[in-house]
Amino acid sequence: MGYVADRWHKSRPAAGDPECGEHKGLVASKAHGKGKRWQARYDDPNGREITSLHRTKAEAEKEIVKQEGAKQSGSWLDPRAGQVTVEKFARETWLPSLGINSRSMKEYKGAVDRYLIPEWGNREMRSIKPSEAGAWQQLLTSKYKLGGAYPNRVARYVRGMFKLAVVDRVIPISPFDGIKAPTLVESDVHPPDIAEVRQLIAAAYKPLWEAMIEFTALTGLRSGEIRGLTVDRVDFLRKNVRVERQMVYEAKKGLYFDELKTGAGKRLLPVTKRAVDLLAAYIARFPPRADGEWAGLIFAMPDGKPIGESTLDWAFKNTCKKADLSPRHWHELRHHYASVLIGGGENPKVVQKRLGHKDVMTTLRTYAHLFAEAEERTRDVLDAAWAEPGETVQEESPATGGRIPESRRSKGALTQVSG
Repeated sequence: MGYVADRWHKSRPAAGDPECGEHKGLVASKAHGKGKRWQARYDDPNGREITSLHRTKAEAEKEIVKQEGAKQSGSWLDPRAGQVTVEKFARETWLPSLGINSRSMKEYKGAVDRYLIPEWGNREMRSIKPSEAGAWQQLLTSKYKLGGAYPNRVARYVRGMFKLAVVDRVIPISPFDGIKAPTLVESDVHPPDIAEVRQLIAAAYKPLWEAMIEFTALTGLRSGEIRGLTVDRVDFLRKNVRVERQMVYEAKKGLYFDELKTGAGKRLLPVTKRAVDLLAAYIARFPPRADGEWAGLIFAMPDGKPIGESTLDWAFKNTCKKADLSPRHWHELRHHYASVLIGGGENPKVVQKRLGHKDVMTTLRTYAHLFAEAEERTRDVLDAAWAEPGETVQEESPATGGRIPESRRSKGALTQVSG
């Protein structure tokens, strides 16, 4: 149990010490008249003494009762913990706790350095108010001119940092609690259709690009995943590919194999016979290196070294030009794969798994309009199946403002079904 100490007077005066002229019966200490008189003292859950100063003895006693009660309930917070600055907590606690690879760490650290530290770096964690948290989120667009999904991403990083501070009992509550995150803006994707992909394959000016374009369209692999694909990750008999790593680039380190960003990215991907035959034919024509750092790398430069992302992007843009098509990005081949699955009726959870998305909401946000189109096609199929002989089915459905044909409205079976 804690106790209250009188800072202004000696608890054990020596014989002959003069009495305090202001407080009868007490002996003044060197701190007499300096600062607050009463000191609350108690031990934290680890046995370390905590002290705080108060104007009156009653206030100090109340503080001790409060802290002892918090220890009993498990809600105790070290009052000194919240004094840590935002920058110190971000660099020394939050970033090391993330457990992410070096490339992701660079992204997180960059966001902290550019958008958080300049605003709150020297502030104590406990000092940030909810109103300031909301205002800071607004700065991401008004001051820093971030657009698209990036304001939401940066805010998500910082909100996660303050959430960790609550879990670590640095602060009692996050200033972002009750503050809505920036709207996540997802641009509609408009992937190439099968006909356009075939044009791209036909226009590819090297067998390497031809094979990579078709295989990506058939599998939805990310650029780093297909550039890092090795023979040992392909099961030609069972027709599947183990997606476990990717090819990445870092300054001063060059190209190298690295783990995927998330555990969800690791997946056993079923592929078609067409995809397996394509790989087998390409490997037979261009055998991968048998040893060395890049042993087994399927898609590589003529010298056997990996393909850089910028090289692949340049080749794809040239291919689009040769095909007399509008410029596209390599990632749109992945969108093409997703659109084929969605158009074929695969449910969102399956599409998420095939693409290696972290959660199904990512899939739904990215391809929401494609799922809507697939739903409309389902309605068209049902309309055609249930049409009366000689009836012309309208393309529009009731769900999108269309009208049910008169002949169908008059049928009792189509007006109301009970039970």
